[in-house]
Amino acid sequence: MPENTVAAPAAVPVSPPPEAPVRVHKRKRHKHNLAGYGFIAPWLIGVFGFTLIPMVYSLYLSLTKFSLLAAPQWTGFDNYVNLLHDQRYLQAVGVTLIYVLTSVPLKLALALLVAVALNRGLAALGFYRSVFYLPSLLGASVAVSVMWRQIFSQQGLLNEFLSWFGIRGADWIGDPRYALWTLVLLSGWQFGTPMLIFLAGLKQLPQDLYEAAALDGAGRFRVFFTITLPLLSPMVFFNLVLETINAFQTFTPAFVVSSGTGGPIDSTLLYTLYLYLKGFGSLQMGYASAMAWVLFLVIGAFTAVYFWSARRWVNYAE
Repeated sequence: MPENTVAAPAAVPVSPPPEAPVRVHKRKRHKHNLAGYGFIAPWLIGVFGFTLIPMVYSLYLSLTKFSLLAAPQWTGFDNYVNLLHDQRYLQAVGVTLIYVLTSVPLKLALALLVAVALNRGLAALGFYRSVFYLPSLLGASVAVSVMWRQIFSQQGLLNEFLSWFGIRGADWIGDPRYALWTLVLLSGWQFGTPMLIFLAGLKQLPQDLYEAAALDGAGRFRVFFTITLPLLSPMVFFNLVLETINAFQTFTPAFVVSSGTGGPIDSTLLYTLYLYLKGFGSLQMGYASAMAWVLFLVIGAFTAVYFWSARRWVNYAE
């Protein structure tokens, strides 16, 4: 071997990095995931067990003839076609639309009016908020509906009060001309929830705009329609969507006031009441399921229209 030749150093084998820490990290992360799934398990059970699966099964039943006493029989879209030829169903649709288009604006107007009044720094504000919210807390109960029936019956408190002035009151819940409007008044009386939302929004409005308007000599009505209402439009939009959905789903007041019949002459036959009568009164579960899905689509259509129109009148401050 020549003297000037230098021997190359022997190669040292490089061992791969240990995988144990990575495996331990993955195992810990997997345990954390299991804990998270455990915490949301009640919600998942509720969504799938009580919402999604029943909805899919209801959609299937809407395409069948099902009476609860026999197995469902496939009929296709016959239930949906029969809806168009059911005069009582069309009556329920008309009554429900009148109820929604009158009760929702009335409730929102009363809620906004009371919220503006309470926002003027009244003493014992918490007490007044509780008092005005109480009807919304109890409004959907059977007891309040029974009370409302006693007030507006022919021998009720309202007619008793009118008799003091020599006025003979009508049979408010027995006359088809007035029966539905008693339900509208009951809905308007339950303005507590939107009132609290409006009141919270009023507390957040910038006061410098009101000071500038006062310096310009703007009156109260102009300030309300040019400053307060535009700035409250997100709250108006939220309450409008929420109350419209609730109005379409109204059931208890109509059931109690009309004794479960929708009378007189179907003047209080709201959509959900007729759905109940078909499903549990006549045991036409397939027909009732079709009605439920039509209602679901109508509520979705109203909500979509609200969101589509919101860009034209809802103002979000930067």
